[in-house]
Amino acid sequence: MEREKTIKKSSAISLQQFVSIMAPLIDMEKEAEISASVISGSSRSLDAAQKKGSTILNLKCVDVQTGLMGKTLLEFQSTKGDVLPAHKFGTHDVVILRPNKSDLGSPSLGQGVVYRLKDSSITVAFDDIPEEGLNNPLRLEKVANEVTYRKMKDALIQLSKGIQKGPAADLIPVLFGENPPSVSKKAVSFTPFNSNLDHSQKDAISKALSSKDAFLLHGPPGTGKTTTVVEIILQEVKRGSKILACAASNIAVDNIVERLVCHRVKLVRLGHPARLLPQVLDSALDAQVLRGDNSSLANDIRKEMKALNGKLLKTKDKNAKRDIRKELRTLSKEERKRQQLAVTDVIKNADVVLTTLTGASSQKLENTSFDLVIIDEAAQALEIACWIALLKGSRCILAGDHLQLPPTVQSVEAEKKGLGRTLFERLAGLHGDEVTSMLTVQYRMHERIMGWSSKELYDSKIKAHPSVAGHMLYDLEDVKRTSSTEPTLVLVDIAGCDMEEKKDEEDSTMNEGEAEVAIAHAKRLVQSGVRPSDIGIITPYAAQVVLLRILRSKDDKLKEVEISTVDGFQGREKEAIIISMVRSNSKKEVGFLSDRRRMNVAVTRARRQCCLICDTETVSSDRFLKRLIEYFEEHGEYLSASEYGNE
Repeated sequence: MEREKTIKKSSAISLQQFVSIMAPLIDMEKEAEISASVISGSSRSLDAAQKKGSTILNLKCVDVQTGLMGKTLLEFQSTKGDVLPAHKFGTHDVVILRPNKSDLGSPSLGQGVVYRLKDSSITVAFDDIPEEGLNNPLRLEKVANEVTYRKMKDALIQLSKGIQKGPAADLIPVLFGENPPSVSKKAVSFTPFNSNLDHSQKDAISKALSSKDAFLLHGPPGTGKTTTVVEIILQEVKRGSKILACAASNIAVDNIVERLVCHRVKLVRLGHPARLLPQVLDSALDAQVLRGDNSSLANDIRKEMKALNGKLLKTKDKNAKRDIRKELRTLSKEERKRQQLAVTDVIKNADVVLTTLTGASSQKLENTSFDLVIIDEAAQALEIACWIALLKGSRCILAGDHLQLPPTVQSVEAEKKGLGRTLFERLAGLHGDEVTSMLTVQYRMHERIMGWSSKELYDSKIKAHPSVAGHMLYDLEDVKRTSSTEPTLVLVDIAGCDMEEKKDEEDSTMNEGEAEVAIAHAKRLVQSGVRPSDIGIITPYAAQVVLLRILRSKDDKLKEVEISTVDGFQGREKEAIIISMVRSNSKKEVGFLSDRRRMNVAVTRARRQCCLICDTETVSSDRFLKRLIEYFEEHGEYLSASEYGNE
């Protein structure tokens, strides 16, 4: 009881306290992101920026396409025509295009969003085609997305005004603990759209439908959280609610769109087309606008614009170029005017609007309020980002798991001062069971893999569904029953094998011996018939990821084995997971391995086998990790790394 009071106390924060604490932390985080991008260091050379992975030099534009709903796609390759250098660009990143030799901070040719990445090319979507300079060598720079911070600041300003008259006027006091949450006295009964729901999912849906302001759906790994969110949306639409459904990442939003599409719900997905999965583009706002009454005219205009863009690249005459640009501007103005009216219609007619949290601040939603705001992956989103969406609705449902990875915060100081504390976690502490329902049946893992996580983090409440409780690697098609595929849990101990950790140039930790053992175990699985694409190797350290990928490249049979950090695997699963814990030192230091949430995610990615490679002496110095090692020793197979020899 005392502990509950302490949690409640630490979760209670007034609206004004929240605003005054968060404002400077957002600035700190923005500075941290800017300093990680190329623009910050005018003293740094471009070569250093390329080595750091935040710029790609010596590019040529090899293709121009007008498509993707009016955006211009430019494809770039290395001027030498070979593989692009190592870089940190990812799809959806904001990038700036500049002449190759121009100074850092010089005027750009344009800003766009990375649309497609291949080994030897990168395609960027631009709103407007750069005026000139595409025929010369170019460079791309990755930049901090300052718009996100501006949107968070705007949400803080709106919050601080109290917005007594806004859609969220009654919700705000509940979320800051001033008013208690209210729930309908009578449990809401419903007829499920999905006939395969389990008892805990049905119970959670019933509670969500009966909540009048706030509800938390707690979904531990593999328990069908998104399935439950989709059912709640369908039930709410049936009741006549207008819903805003959001998540921190585009992938999570697209996941919901994909599952809703087959139910013929009137929905619209907001967002830059370059950031959406191809299979949800039909639901995108731009696509629906183009299907409206003006679609044939829109197509004609786009054909004309494509022809003009092609002409612009070939024309050398300055006057002719100026005339073409003028014509392009007129055409695009005409298209925008017609689209604005169509946009309003599409949003007004939709039952469900889906977007990322920052996308919820779109001008297109300016005068729209919602009966319900649903946030998926809420335990991975900054609280202030959630408020961008929450201010538009009178009720909210947050789905997530605060015992998996938290949001990524770049600024160490901002993290310490509370920027990473999520609304999901705060409300779980503030209102607890009154507003929370946990899903308890998981559909991913063998019960032995699940057992440790369930006991350690979920009060032993999670049960494995019979369809997965006993499934083994050798049950998979073409997989032989061997000493490698028989165990569900494998502990490979590197203690006493002379495999100490090292630091790389960026001060990240790696362990060469452990990396070789991880690759050797993956090889054994492949030799037993496990498909390489069914195997994942997870490690908490970036340097170890690089090292493992270098070793993987030496064996063609392993090229489809996925290697990533814990963060890269969140929300995913593989039949077999190999975890390389890296730390091995005489001081018995474990660093951030002791973060329970990180280890929880790593272990629970595995469906049929989890192999843990570590120095048990070093790792057991942490009490939490010691219990993990003991669980693997008790329920799994123990091997010494020396048994892998020189495979």
